[in-house]
This record gives sequence, C-alpha cells and structure tokens, in this order.
Amino acid sequence: MSALAWTDELVLNQPELDHTHEEFVELLNRYADTLDRGEDALPAFKELLAHTEEHFAMEERWMAATGFEPENCHSSQHAMVLNVMREVVRYAEELGDREPLAIVRTELSQWFPGHAEMMDAALVYTMEQRGFDPKTGECRDPVKAAAKAEDTVSACGSTSCGH
Repeated sequence: MSALAWTDELVLNQPELDHTHEEFVELLNRYADTLDRGEDALPAFKELLAHTEEHFAMEERWMAATGFEPENCHSSQHAMVLNVMREVVRYAEELGDREPLAIVRTELSQWFPGHAEMMDAALVYTMEQRGFDPKTGECRDPVKAAAKAEDTVSACGSTSCGH
C-alpha cells in the first residue's frame, strides 16, 4: 500500500521542485512497499534519506539566493526531519532496532504534504517575486549582501510558527 499518492495538490508549478518532490514520493512509497512485504527496509530508507539530503540542500541554496533569513523555520524544519531520519538509521545500524523504520513511514507521509503546500509554496512564491532561475542560480532582483531587513524573507509560509 502506498504511503503517499502524488496528486495535483502537491504540484507547485516549479518544474525542478515538482520533479524532486515527485521523486521523494516515489522513494517514500518504495520504502513503504518494502516494509509491507516484510523485507529489510533499511536500504530503501537510506536511499530516501540520501535523496532528502540533496532535496533539502537544493532548497537551502534557493533560500539563500532569494533572501530567506538563515534561521527561518523552513530551514529549521529541514534540519529536524533530517535529524530524525538519521536517528532512524542509527537505531537500525547501531542498536539493531528496526521499529523506528515503521514509525517514521507514517510521520513522513503525514508531514510532507503540509510542508510542500505551505513552506515550499512560500519558497516558490519568493523565487517568482525575485525572478530567481534555479537552473542558473541567478536572480533578476538579487538580494544584496547588506540587504535591508524588509528585503529578507523571515516567514516560512506556515501559520503555526512565529515567523
């Protein structure tokens, strides 16, 4: 059974990010299918983790180029998710505890849609406003090194945090 379906609600109309998100969903489902078959899901989970590290690093580069403050809650959420995923691997490898592999499946499936629909949508909006081209890394309206406070983006797109 799939952990998460790729639907139009997840499409942000930013081709590179949409492709990366679709890959995330595919890898999440591959890992979930491995769990469902009762096979060792750690290799599939590690593949998902490696993809997620690259995925988040790409978004972090985009945030830096478009003027997101370094300590925004979008970045903090990335760090939290990666920390949890790395701990799942550590538990499996060092402690022989595979139970977190099953638990995190549900958590990631529930977390991802909201993250994409709020935080990533806010990033895409900012990219559009700044004229950011993810292929070249160039902004039509670049953020200056000494940017004014009103030029940086401290919001993450979520109404659940203070930013």
